[in-house]
Amino acid sequence: MNNRALLSTRQESIVQKSSIDNVAQEFISSQDIKDSSKETYQKGLKQFLFWLRETGITNPNRDTILRYKSELKDRGLSPYSIAVYIVAVRRFFEWAEGMKYYLNIAKGVKSTKNSRGFKKDSLTVEQLRVLLDHIDRTTLLGKRDYALLNLLVRTGLRTIEAIKADVKDIRQQAGEALLWIQGKGRDDKDEFVVLTQDTLQPIYDYLKNRGNNKDGPLFTSISDRNNGERLTTRSIRRIVKERLRAIGIDSHRLTAHSLRHTAITLSLKAGATIQEAQALGRHANINTTLIYAHNIDRLKNAPERMIDKLLKETIAQGD
Repeated sequence: MNNRALLSTRQESIVQKSSIDNVAQEFISSQDIKDSSKETYQKGLKQFLFWLRETGITNPNRDTILRYKSELKDRGLSPYSIAVYIVAVRRFFEWAEGMKYYLNIAKGVKSTKNSRGFKKDSLTVEQLRVLLDHIDRTTLLGKRDYALLNLLVRTGLRTIEAIKADVKDIRQQAGEALLWIQGKGRDDKDEFVVLTQDTLQPIYDYLKNRGNNKDGPLFTSISDRNNGERLTTRSIRRIVKERLRAIGIDSHRLTAHSLRHTAITLSLKAGATIQEAQALGRHANINTTLIYAHNIDRLKNAPERMIDKLLKETIAQGD
C-alpha cells in the first residue's frame, strides 16, 4: 500500500474512532507560536470538529472543507471570522499530512477576502474637539478619560498597547518624552510613540491626582470593585463608547479603534508622508497605510464635486 492510500485509510479510521481530538491537541501543542495564536487555532479546530460530528461526516475530503466554508458564510459570519476558522483548518491538515496522519484535504482552499477599507470610521476634527471638550476634567474620572482619549488620538495607540503601558514606560530621550510600548506581535516594549506637551501634560495631571505609582499601570480603574487595577480592553471600549454617546454619537462604526484611525488620518492630512504615517501606525505592510492615503485623496479630489459644478454651470447658462 503506497503512502497516499495509507493516509487515506488512516484518515477514515482516525475520524471514526474520534481520536482526531488527540491529533488536534498534538497539533496545537507542537506550534511554536504565541499562546493567543494557539487559542485561536484551538477555537477554530474545535468548531470544525464539532461540525463534522454534527453532520455525521466520518471521512472528510476537500468537498467537505468547501461545504464547511459555505455553511460558515450562511451563518452570517464576517469574512474575518470565516478566515480565522479556515486558516486553522488549513494549517492543521498541512501539519497532519507532514506527520502522516491525514491527507491535506484543505490544500488550495482559500480564505474569504475582507472587504476593502476599514471596519471602523474616523472622527472629524470638529467631532474630536467636541468629544474632548465635553469631558469634565475637575474629577479623577474625567482626568483619566481625557488623558486616555487624548493619548489614543494623538499617537494612534491600539487599545491593547494602552492597557499594557506602565508609568515607568514614559522616558526622556534626546530631549523628547517617549512612551515605550509593546506593539502588535511583539514580546517586548521595543517601540515608542512621541508624547508632545499637549499629550503629556494631561497624563501628568491625571497621575498627580491619582497618586503616582511609578511601578504601576499607566491607566487604572477607579471603580470600587477594581480600584487601582489595570484597565482592560473592554473597559477602554466602554469608556470611549460612553463618551461618544454623551455628545450624541452612537454608531457601531465609531469605537475606541476609531481613535487610532483618526490619528493616522489626521497625520496624513497635516502633511505627514506615507512612510511617516506608517511609522506612527506601526503598520507592518505599507499597503495598510496607503488605504488611508487613498481615502483622503478620494475625498479631496472627488469627481462628484466636479459633476456638481458642471451641472450648476450648465443649469445657470440655461437660465
